[in-house]
Amino acid sequence: MKAFDLAIGLSRAVISASNKKGRHCSWGPQVEETLHRLGWRQRLTPSLVANVIDPFLLTHHSLALGFFNWASQQPGFAHTPFTFHSLLKSLSNTNHFTVIHSLLKQAKALDFTIHPSLLSSIIASHVAHNRAHEAFALFGGVAPLCAEIGGPTCNSLLAALASDGCLDSARRVFDEMSERGVGFSTLGFGVFVWRVCGEGDFEKVLSLLDVVRECGSGINGSVVAVLIVHGLCRASKVSEALWMLDELRSRGWKPDFMAYWVVAAAFRSMGNVADEVKVLKMKRKLGVAPRSNDYRDLILGLVSERRVREAKEVGEVIVGGNFPVEDDVLNELIGSVSGVDPGAAIVFFSFMVEKERFPTILTVSNLSRNLCRHGKVDELLEVFHVLNSQNYFKDVEGYNVIVSFLCKAGRVREGYAVLQEMKKKGFRPNVWSYNYIMEACCKEDLLRPARKLWDEMFSSDCCGNLKTYNILIKKFSEVGQAEEAQMLFYHMLDKGVEPDVTSYTFLLEGLCQEDKLEAALELYNKSVKQDTILARDILSLFILSLSRKGHLTAASKLLCSLNHDIGCAQSHVILLKCLADAQESPIAIEHLKWVQEKSPSMLQDICTGLLASLSSATCPEPILQFLQRIQDVFDFPYLEGYVPPMINRVVIGDNACENATVIQVDSVNNHGILLDDVQVISNMNLVITKAYISSHGVWFRWLQRPTRWIWRWQQSLLVGLDSSERDEHNDGMVTTNMH
Repeated sequence: MKAFDLAIGLSRAVISASNKKGRHCSWGPQVEETLHRLGWRQRLTPSLVANVIDPFLLTHHSLALGFFNWASQQPGFAHTPFTFHSLLKSLSNTNHFTVIHSLLKQAKALDFTIHPSLLSSIIASHVAHNRAHEAFALFGGVAPLCAEIGGPTCNSLLAALASDGCLDSARRVFDEMSERGVGFSTLGFGVFVWRVCGEGDFEKVLSLLDVVRECGSGINGSVVAVLIVHGLCRASKVSEALWMLDELRSRGWKPDFMAYWVVAAAFRSMGNVADEVKVLKMKRKLGVAPRSNDYRDLILGLVSERRVREAKEVGEVIVGGNFPVEDDVLNELIGSVSGVDPGAAIVFFSFMVEKERFPTILTVSNLSRNLCRHGKVDELLEVFHVLNSQNYFKDVEGYNVIVSFLCKAGRVREGYAVLQEMKKKGFRPNVWSYNYIMEACCKEDLLRPARKLWDEMFSSDCCGNLKTYNILIKKFSEVGQAEEAQMLFYHMLDKGVEPDVTSYTFLLEGLCQEDKLEAALELYNKSVKQDTILARDILSLFILSLSRKGHLTAASKLLCSLNHDIGCAQSHVILLKCLADAQESPIAIEHLKWVQEKSPSMLQDICTGLLASLSSATCPEPILQFLQRIQDVFDFPYLEGYVPPMINRVVIGDNACENATVIQVDSVNNHGILLDDVQVISNMNLVITKAYISSHGVWFRWLQRPTRWIWRWQQSLLVGLDSSERDEHNDGMVTTNMH
């Protein structure tokens, strides 16, 4: 078989195995078992591993990493630069940064060279995920390869570092780029020099301009001129900004009207009218008209590289000076800036509408979402009123955007008002319009309005969908109205709407809460008839609901009655944990006997689940004692070594009764006291809280005032009293000879 065919077969086996047991493309024991069973480990070579990952597992990052690690563990296998490259290529555009850094360290230790193009992708990924500092650390290790890493990545890193205020690191990147002859972009150099201007160091700015001019980069001088004077004005260096306009013009950077407007606006804010007029005269005489395409490219580039703050500031200059700007740029500004500065986004929105131009429905959706997220609901209402007054909404979907976000913000009344406005404009609300308001009503415990809305829906010939029914079934079940939820469930069936996991889960929980056991079991049987996969998905939560209400025997019988394709280990674990908490060991033992007889293959998973619950329990004692009893009866190999065995029980007296209980004794090793779990008699009148057994076979049980008398008895041990003397101090204690 050819190497490529082997890679295809192996990758298919990995992907297929990973999809089993509901785990979508996730590495796990089932994948390793498949590979061992098919004998792939004997055919492994570095070339095969590399070819499996690249190209077949490039988008399956978990599988690529799992396969790489699995190959590492195979006898005689050693990774090569090709296998490292294939895995790093798969991970380079993800946020698995810890793994990536570990792989790079391993490669360095093995003296493997990583191709610059791959390093470029990794650095770019760090920048895209706002990890400029880590990106710079990677860049620092390969700075001599700056040219091979490429201009786009270097410029992105330069802009990101400057934007984050890491100007020293940004300067090192700038120096490496200029030394290696890597071209600067308008965005990369522009953001860098812009933020340097914020420090107010005039000479440093001029030196940067000299370096770039010597490099002969194709930077848009007019755009950078705006950024420079804007940075200086922000640093309160307005006079220097005015001087810089002449300096830039003399160097051929061609400041446009926007640059002059920035300086004039700064003088105006200072109340310096004379200099403002002077700059405006210079603008008319010396400035050039801005080219909107230049600023379009800058703003869209800033947004795409997540430099939203810089995009906002450029947008504010354009809007403030009433300069021309395209609709797509304003849409990008409104949608992206609303996530960090809703107020600025509203300014862009108003600027657009004033010019009788309107945002796309996607932009309105993004703006609405971010206004809600920042608690700006009044502003959202104003956006709706402005758009509605301009007859912006042309269909129900447009209105639904506003309705949905008003409802998410808890403004049910306003959302319903939009619904009525929709009707006035001749639009017929659809099921989603009603669902948004219905869900908000239920969330705010407004059940009467929710019922009225339900009636309004059907009177308007708008039938509810699955979402509608689930909203109401969930709410009625939560508030103790399971009977009404049940009526809705059967109404849904009558209308031909098929219930899903949500429908069954909430109704079953509601029925259990109200102890409607028969109805709950009948409903679950209906889910089994509908779809066995659905029945399996809801089983664990149903068992939990039954167990919480004390229906432990019913839960056990249900699990024992199900086919193997429905029952799962998790459901049994949930039941057994509840039985442990309720100290119902007999039911648990009978249940496990059934599992051992009917589904022995499930025992290991059940034991694993119980051990996991032991390790995560805040109070592990009940589950530990439960596991000890289970192990004492069944002696499961899966629990061996994890659960300490029970010490032989000591039964006290000849008249031991059925309700004997086991208690843990305190440790007193050095005085001849036999330490054990002691099975003692408990009756209606005596509660035994402590028990000790002497080396002579005399058992002391404490019945009253345990703190005082146990302390006295322990003190007697410490001073070395013999057993007869100890009896004199046993006021309140009873002795029984064990011989």
